[in-house]
Amino acid sequence: MDERSRSAVTHAHEEEVLARIAAGLVHTESEAAFQASRRRTEQIFAYNHTPPGEVEKRRALLVAIFGSVGERTVLLPPFHAGFGSNVHIGDDFFGNVNLTFVDDVDIRIGDGVMIAPSVTLTTTGHPVHPARRTDFGRFSEPIVIEDKVWIGSNAVVLPGVRIGYGSVIGAGSVVSRSIPPMTVALGTPCRVVRAITDEDLTTRTAER
Repeated sequence: MDERSRSAVTHAHEEEVLARIAAGLVHTESEAAFQASRRRTEQIFAYNHTPPGEVEKRRALLVAIFGSVGERTVLLPPFHAGFGSNVHIGDDFFGNVNLTFVDDVDIRIGDGVMIAPSVTLTTTGHPVHPARRTDFGRFSEPIVIEDKVWIGSNAVVLPGVRIGYGSVIGAGSVVSRSIPPMTVALGTPCRVVRAITDEDLTTRTAER
C-alpha cells in the first residue's frame, strides 16, 4: 500500500471514530488518540502559572486554549481541561477556582454565566460493565449551559445535560438531567425545587 492509500485509510478510520463519538457511542483511548493535537495542556499549565497582573498574557492564553471565548472573561486559576479546545464561553463569564472541564466533546457556555469553586463539567462517562472499559472505553455527550446560569460550589454536571436560561444549581448537586429555564434545582440527583419569580428580586438568596 502506498503512502496516499495509507493516508486515505487512516482518514477514513478517523472519520468513523469521530462519527461514533458524535453519536455518543463507546470508543477507546487508542481509537481517539489521533485527537491529541487538540489538547491545550501546555497553554493551560502556562495560564495557571501566570501572575494575576499579566492581564494581556492571560487573555491571550484563554484565546489560545478555548474553542471560542467572549469578552470580559474572568477565570480564576487553577482550572483544568482535558482538551480546552472543545470549550466555548460567552461574554461576561466568571469561573472560580478549580473549575474542571472534561471536554472530550463540546461544552458550550452562554453569556453572563457564573460558576462557583470546584465545579466539574464532564461530557464523558464510562460503561458499567468492566469488559467495556478496556482501554479506557468511554462515551461522550455535549453539555450546554445557557445565559445567566449560576452554578454553586462542588456541583457536578454530567454528560448530555442542558441547563436552561437563568437557572440556579445548588451547591453540591449532581446534575444528571437537563434543567428547565428560570428554576432553582439542587440535590443528588439534582431536581427542580421551584421556579424563579419576580419575588426573588427582593430576596438575598434563592432560599430566602
